[in-house]
Amino acid sequence: METNNDQNNSALFDTRPWGSFTVLDQGDNYKVKRIEVLPEKRLSYQKHSRRAEHWYVVSGTAKVTLNGVEKLVNTGEAIDIPTETAHRVENPHAAELLVFIETQTGDYFGEDDIVRLEDDFGRN
Repeated sequence: METNNDQNNSALFDTRPWGSFTVLDQGDNYKVKRIEVLPEKRLSYQKHSRRAEHWYVVSGTAKVTLNGVEKLVNTGEAIDIPTETAHRVENPHAAELLVFIETQTGDYFGEDDIVRLEDDFGRN
């Protein structure tokens, strides 16, 4: 399990307690990220009011929660997260990195559009 450290010098690369992300492209009404989730880690349970998301899993298996309903999304599969939908992604595996491409669409993509409902790392 390795992350792609070649991207660490980019201003568009950021590490988080659960893994990392790299912004691949962005425009006025979209943003595209490559997201890596470390084994047995998960992002906060959250929702957004100004953007929808589409996740395409390129490596590993994602355990996705949408409004309290869990679903496994395997390599080569995708899932849509509409605006105002409570959602979370986690990597349920002990030794495998989860990698997915997130396409955000909407009119605003700032971190202050994240409403965290639960967070393993104590973030608000």
